[in-house]
Amino acid sequence: MGGLPTLSGGEGLIGALLPARRRAPGHPVTTIADRSVSPARPLRTARATVAAYVSLTKPKLVELLLVTTLPAMMLADGGWPGTGLVVATLVGGMLAAGAANTINCWYDRDIDRLMSRTRDRPIPSGVISPRNALVFGVLLAWVSLVLLGLFTTPLATALAAAAVLAYSVLYTMVLKRRTRHNTVFGGLPGAAPVLIGWAAVTGSLDWPALVFFGIVFCWQMPHFWALASRFRFDYFRAGVPMLSVVAGPVTVGQQSVAWAWGTLGTSLLMVPATPQLGWITGVATLGLGAWYVAESHAWLRRIRSGGPDRPMKLFSVSITYMTLLSIALVADVLV
Repeated sequence: MGGLPTLSGGEGLIGALLPARRRAPGHPVTTIADRSVSPARPLRTARATVAAYVSLTKPKLVELLLVTTLPAMMLADGGWPGTGLVVATLVGGMLAAGAANTINCWYDRDIDRLMSRTRDRPIPSGVISPRNALVFGVLLAWVSLVLLGLFTTPLATALAAAAVLAYSVLYTMVLKRRTRHNTVFGGLPGAAPVLIGWAAVTGSLDWPALVFFGIVFCWQMPHFWALASRFRFDYFRAGVPMLSVVAGPVTVGQQSVAWAWGTLGTSLLMVPATPQLGWITGVATLGLGAWYVAESHAWLRRIRSGGPDRPMKLFSVSITYMTLLSIALVADVLV
């Protein structure tokens, strides 16, 4: 994401980092310092445990996925779809994505121990047991589907369930360790928040939702391959056949360029497919798409030059691209 150990006590970990409590010999009365420190230790332990469970959901990744949900909902409605529906959809989507990520962490705990980027995650580090992590992930999935089922539409709920299964089972358990095309398959549930947001408003799907889905799907390839290139030795050590492990850097750069062009080409269909969009989206899709393509070409040139390839520069640009595109879509709908 064998035996299943029980939940490790956070109090021992936190207590080891705190100064030892001292009392003068023959002084049986608890001091003021003792009274102030003792209640704080369980409080800090509880906070650390909550933070560990939250980290299992990969909140930064969840946040990036949800950036695309609100624009999809506003496009579907042609305006603000209602605060209650927005909150239910965003919270339900957040819990669904968090569930899939938690199950991913549970299943991948063996390889996470081998990778410098992931060895400090709660399961490999022993803060949370595998059993408790799996229960937490399943519970999140159940709550998310109940919430979406009660307050959105059957189609949105079904899409969320399919996305959780596609990422946690099809991608994580079946494809990730078996094929170099794992990222492409993983991109399908990664772009699902667009469809979920649209379906939550309309109960159906339409061409604008599919075009937006295509943009997010294509955008993920350069975005993730840049990150995987930065940590290629981690993936090699773990035996995961990411493209950056099984193919040369030039091939990875060429593939990223191709998918960046695919992102630009797909994005140019947004205005023709969505009548309520106008010049704001037109300028944003062209300008941001050209920037994404240019940076992918720049990365390929750095690879071919034999110098530092700096893949995280493309990774940073990709995050800015999707954030600004989503803002542009929202602004266009409002204007």
